[in-house]
Amino acid sequence: MRARTILLTLGTAFTLYLTLRGEVWTANPAYPVALIVSDVFYVVVCMLCLFVGSLGEPAESVDGESNAGISGTTRVPTWVAVLAVAKAVIDPIATTWAAGPALHTDAVGTSYIGQIGALMTILMVRRRPIWAWAGMAALTITSMISFGPLGALGFGLVGSLMWVAVAQLLISFFDRAVRDTVRLAELRRTATALQADQVGRQRQRRIQVQRALDVAGPVLTRTIETGGALSTAMRAEALRAEARLRDELRAPRLLDDHVRGALDAARRRGVTVTLLDEGGLEGTDAGVLVSIRAELAATIADATSDRLYVRTSSDPRIAVTVVGRSSPAGLLTDEDSVDLWREIHRDV
Repeated sequence: MRARTILLTLGTAFTLYLTLRGEVWTANPAYPVALIVSDVFYVVVCMLCLFVGSLGEPAESVDGESNAGISGTTRVPTWVAVLAVAKAVIDPIATTWAAGPALHTDAVGTSYIGQIGALMTILMVRRRPIWAWAGMAALTITSMISFGPLGALGFGLVGSLMWVAVAQLLISFFDRAVRDTVRLAELRRTATALQADQVGRQRQRRIQVQRALDVAGPVLTRTIETGGALSTAMRAEALRAEARLRDELRAPRLLDDHVRGALDAARRRGVTVTLLDEGGLEGTDAGVLVSIRAELAATIADATSDRLYVRTSSDPRIAVTVVGRSSPAGLLTDEDSVDLWREIHRDV
């Protein structure tokens, strides 16, 4: 906002300077009132180009396009741009007629070249390049007709053309710089997010490794101490440790202390439990996961089946399915009957 205020102040001051410069007469013009009216109209048009739509936030234009450039400079309304170009067409004719032959090549008679150049520069900064160059084309044609090509160039046409061209280049370069800055900021945010995700994954791996050591460490220690001669109870404990390690690898999102306790208790009862997470719980809210795990722990604790299969689901309503199968003869085969089917919903 401060930079915008400075630019508006400079534009206003330069407009007033060019206007007053055109009012310094070395001789009486043919129609002084017409010159004054033309200069007043010029100031009004410049103020419209400077201030209309520039003090508020960028809005949408009537044709649906954004009124702002990438750098945030607002686009002047179309009716103001048309008024400025009309001024560029009319002003050379009106000024030449009002100044008269005596002041035709004086500062009064040539002041419109600098004035229109400044006006079209403002129009360029306000995001109307086509209209600005249309105004400059009108100025170039009328001034060359009035003074000749070399005369028009000598009276300031070169400077006016340079102002508009430089303004377009500066706007283009500034937009590119802003665009690159935005892109770099996005890349930085992406890199930060990836780094945070990597740190989280590393932390999760350290936790899993520590849990694996906690589970397998005592069993491996006893195995080394006994030279591999494990008792029946120790072998059963080793198998349960192996199952716990598989749980940690296959379905870490399903596990908390309550679920781990229920799984261990079920396996001590002789139940074979298989857990499998195929990504069905990715993106699930932490609070919902707590409820899902609580219901899963209760389901496993109450199960009387010989085998339990716990699998996550990609269904938008169902989070986890628990299937229990048993065999009357006590032998586990693929023909076992299903005696437990439980669906744990995501909105538990």
